[in-house]
Amino acid sequence: MPSPFPGMDPYIEDPKIWPDFHNNLAAEIQGQLNRVIQPRYVARLVPYVTYETIEISDVRGIRPDVGIWHVPAREGVIETTAVITPAPVESIVAVDIPVRLASVAVHLVGTMQLVTAIEILSPINKRPGHEAYTDYQRKRRDLLRSPAHLIELDLLRGGERMPLEKPVGPSAYVLMLSHAERRPRVSVWPLQLRDRLPVLPVPLLEPDPDVALDLGAAVAAVYERGGYASLIDYRQPPPPPNLSEAEARWLDDLLRQRGLR
Repeated sequence: MPSPFPGMDPYIEDPKIWPDFHNNLAAEIQGQLNRVIQPRYVARLVPYVTYETIEISDVRGIRPDVGIWHVPAREGVIETTAVITPAPVESIVAVDIPVRLASVAVHLVGTMQLVTAIEILSPINKRPGHEAYTDYQRKRRDLLRSPAHLIELDLLRGGERMPLEKPVGPSAYVLMLSHAERRPRVSVWPLQLRDRLPVLPVPLLEPDPDVALDLGAAVAAVYERGGYASLIDYRQPPPPPNLSEAEARWLDDLLRQRGLR
């Protein structure tokens, strides 16, 4: 079943869905590019591991209020007991779980020179204070100082936007292309919820022309291949952040037209 949305589906931001979608999208972009850039270039997946913090909720069960250690009696030794003081308070702990994600890198065959990096942002990349946010800021800065081109795909409504010297105004999603020869100027596609995803140029090395990346086709293919329609309940509101009143009305009308509400 295809997505009911003309562009990005906000329900994909569900934490139970996003990591799978992220990696499937990276693989789809890799495949789409390799059909047109070979044999001079090759697109490869670049896996990396970061950590997401989850809270372990209270596990309720039966347990004694007092624990007693028994020391077996030995000849000439007086048998003793030690009473453990029960903790007066219970809480929860934060536990880090590994999150395996992937980006896409276009390399020159032979030397394996990095030509273009394609970064797909995840929620932890947009959460100030998280180590993945700091790591990505450092990686982004290094790429912008390098001779490689950078494409940054922010397909998430939530979190903090990546910095731009000239703001582009409020938008649901932001796509950015930093062409190495044009820095510090960058090309930006600010998109609203109802917008279709564009066909992006992927720059290569001179004198080779840019190749086209049909982001809308990639997202549509991943949505169907991932079976996300079976995992999403469109009768419920989408994951945070909350929609504006206008967005909520548009979304409700769209889903009713598709027979999903």
